[in-house]
Amino acid sequence: MFNKLFFELRSARVPVSLNEYLTLLGAVQAGCANYSVTDFYYLARATLVKDERFLDRFDQVFGTVFKGVESISAEDLSTTADIPEEWLRKLAERMLTEEEKQQIQSLGGWDTLMETLKKRLEEQKGRHQGGNKWIGTAGTSPFGAYGYNPEGVRIGQDRSRHRRAVKVWDQRDFRNLADDVELGTRTIKVALRRLRRFARQGAATELDLDGTIRSTAHHAGMLDIQMVPERHNTIKVLLFLDIGGSMDDHIKLCEELFSAARSEFKHLEYYYFHNCPYESVWKDNSRRQTDRIPTEEVLRTYPADYKLIFVGDASMSPYEIAVPGGSVEHWNPEPGRVWMQRLLAQWPHAAWLNPVDRRSWGYTHSITMMQELMEDRMFPLTLEGLDQAMQCLNRR
Repeated sequence: MFNKLFFELRSARVPVSLNEYLTLLGAVQAGCANYSVTDFYYLARATLVKDERFLDRFDQVFGTVFKGVESISAEDLSTTADIPEEWLRKLAERMLTEEEKQQIQSLGGWDTLMETLKKRLEEQKGRHQGGNKWIGTAGTSPFGAYGYNPEGVRIGQDRSRHRRAVKVWDQRDFRNLADDVELGTRTIKVALRRLRRFARQGAATELDLDGTIRSTAHHAGMLDIQMVPERHNTIKVLLFLDIGGSMDDHIKLCEELFSAARSEFKHLEYYYFHNCPYESVWKDNSRRQTDRIPTEEVLRTYPADYKLIFVGDASMSPYEIAVPGGSVEHWNPEPGRVWMQRLLAQWPHAAWLNPVDRRSWGYTHSITMMQELMEDRMFPLTLEGLDQAMQCLNRR
C-alpha cells in the first residue's frame, strides 16, 4: 500500500523522489507514525511534499489510497484483512425504493424542523438505528445519517447521498480550486475575452508604428519616432465561487474556468462561499473555519465598476435563501436573499454561471429563486452560456 501511495503521487505529478520515499519508510519503521492514519498522514506529507502548491494533490491521492482505513497495524498494511469500518456502515444503510420514498413525509417547514430537533436533543438518551423519530442511522427520521427523509438535518454522515439535507451538523473540508489547469481552458479563454476592454495608461513606453510612419512622411522622410502608453486590460472582475457539497460534481469544469479567468483578467479578485453568500466569505478552504472575511468588508473594498460573477449550481434548500438560520452549515442571522441583494446593489454589472444542465433548472426550487434574484442573469456554464454572460456584462 505504501508503494501505491508513491506511484499514485508520481502519477498525479507530485514531485516525489525515491530518497524521500525511503525516508518515509524509515520513519514508519522507527514508529514515528504511531499506528495512526492521522499521524501517518502528517508524517507522509512532511517527508514527501516539499512545495505547498502540491498539498492539495497530496490530500486527494492520500484520501484515495487510504480510503476506509482507520488505523495501521504493527504489520504491513498489505498483509492485513481487516474490513474497513466504512464497508460495515454501508451494510446498515437504509436503501428505499422510489415508491417508499414518496410515502415518507417531511415535518412541514423550517420552524417545525428546528423545534423538533431541539426536543429530540433534550429527550434522546441513547443510540438509535432504523427508526423514523429519533436521531439515528439508516432510518426515515429527519435527523441522523445514512437514511432517507425528504427534508432533514444530516448528523454524522461522511458525505451527501440524496442531497435532501437543509442543515449539516458536521464540519466538512473543502479544497481550493486549482488555478494551473490548462487542459480544456483555451476555448473558455476565448469566450472570456469578450469582456476585456483595453485603454492606454501611463507614460509613453510603446512604439506607435502608424504614428511614426505618418510623422516621418510629414517631415519629408526625416525619421520621427512616436511613442504611446501601453495598452492595459481595464476590466475588473470579482469572482464568487460556490464550493463543496453538490459542487463537487463540477470541480473539473470550475477549475478550468478559474484557470482561464486568472490568466485573462489582470484585475481579478475571488472569494469562496457555500450554496449562498452570507455574512462572511473566505479565500482559503483549508482555513475557512478560522480565516473568514466579513462580506461587509468586501462590499466596502471594491468599487462599483467591478464586474460581479457568481459560479455555483444554486442547488440548495430554499430555506438557505429565504429564512434566517437557513444555512446548511451555520446559523445565519440574515437570509441569503438579503446578502444577494446587497451584493447586486453594490455591483449591478453581475451574472451567475451555473454548471447544471439548463434543461433541469426548473425542477429545483432554489435555482428558480436565485434566477429571480439575479433578474434572469443566470447562464449555463457552457461556451454558449459564457458568451451570453460576457455580452450581458458588457451591456449593463
